[in-house]
This record gives sequence, structure tokens and C-alpha cells, in this order.
Amino acid sequence: MKIGALLFGSGYVLVAFLDADLVRGLGWLTERQLFDAVAVGQLTPGPLFSTATFVGYILAGPAGALAATVGIFLPAFGFVALSIPVLDRLARSERARRALDGLNAAALGLLAAVTVVLARASLLDPLGIAIAGAALLALVRIGASPGLLVLIGGLVGLARAAVGS
Repeated sequence: MKIGALLFGSGYVLVAFLDADLVRGLGWLTERQLFDAVAVGQLTPGPLFSTATFVGYILAGPAGALAATVGIFLPAFGFVALSIPVLDRLARSERARRALDGLNAAALGLLAAVTVVLARASLLDPLGIAIAGAALLALVRIGASPGLLVLIGGLVGLARAAVGS
């Protein structure tokens, strides 16, 4: 619930919080487990927040998955319910707009940090670097679907594991 209450800007900010709290802070997950959770979150429909469900499952099975899912989404529903009565006033407030600009800048910084964490976890060898380069090229040059690129990367990883290299 703490992470769900603090998220702002993008689901990828979740990765920064999970890394800081569960990998580095508490040692409940390895960096590899976090990376796998992000990959699962990318493959499932819906927001990247499904990563939290996978992390909950890793830590405590089905009950952990349920608790993590409720915990990641519940604060947002609460904030929306609380903000409805003051939404018009907030939309007109210069001070609120400036605060949101600051939150957006902080979220952008966290996204940059997440990029570094994910790169460090995946760009470990020539194959990982080649997959990342090919995906970037396909995304930028031909506008390939990110979901398709994630699926192809996962299949290449599975094929690599199958041949044992």
C-alpha cells in the first residue's frame, strides 16, 4: 500500500520503489526476480502494476498475490474518491499545477533510474545487448508494437535457456 500510495507518473516508477524497498532495503527479492516480475508485468494485459501481483506471488504465494494487488490499487481508488469534491478547485489552482509539475519532474527522474536498473539487469552479455539494440531499432524505425517486442525477446530468452548457453 505504501508503494501504491506514492506512485505517480508511470507504472515504471513502481520498479524504482520495488528495487529500493524489496531488493536493496529488505532483501526479499533478488534483482533478477524483480527483473522477471517486470517482464511478467509487460506480458500481461493491463498496467505494469500487475508486476506487484507477481512480486506478491513470489513472496507469499496466492495470498501474497492478492494482498499485493489490493495494496497497489487501493490507494489510487481512495485518492480519487477523496479528490472528487475538490477537483474543480485544484484544476483552477496555480499552486496545484506547480505541485503537479514538480511531481512530474520527480517521476521523470525515477524513470531514468529505472532505465539504469533494467539495463544493468539485462545488458549482461552480447545477446542481451543485441536484443535491446534490435528492439530499439524496430521500435524507432518501423514502429513495432512494444508488446510484440517483449514477446519476441522472451521467446529468444526461452530458446537460449533451452539450448543451455
